[in-house]
Amino acid sequence: MADTVFIEGLVVETVIGVYDWERQVTQRLLVDLEMDWDNRVAAASDDVGDALDYAAVSASVQSCLKSLQPKLLERGAEVLAQKLQQSFGIRWLRLTIRKPGAVPEARAVGVSIERGIRQ
Repeated sequence: MADTVFIEGLVVETVIGVYDWERQVTQRLLVDLEMDWDNRVAAASDDVGDALDYAAVSASVQSCLKSLQPKLLERGAEVLAQKLQQSFGIRWLRLTIRKPGAVPEARAVGVSIERGIRQ
């Protein structure tokens, strides 16, 4: 199967970072997700109930990162990947979290991870 559902550029405002000043403010993160999902059932039924609910996934991303308030992007990515796979039955995902402005000379820095087995 080569079907993918994606969410690109999801903005999350949360506490993130290791420095004292970073623990006092919220910062913007940009999240990109690619998720392995069999779209054939939803395509055949034309029923949103058979599709991966990207609004619910987006809300879960927001909730997870806002409550976690990780020091490291690596931790945020790992915890988020586990939560999404468990909550939505996603077998494989690629998750990128960008932190714009962390390095003034760069548009963004970040991490990208893949978890699971692609079908």
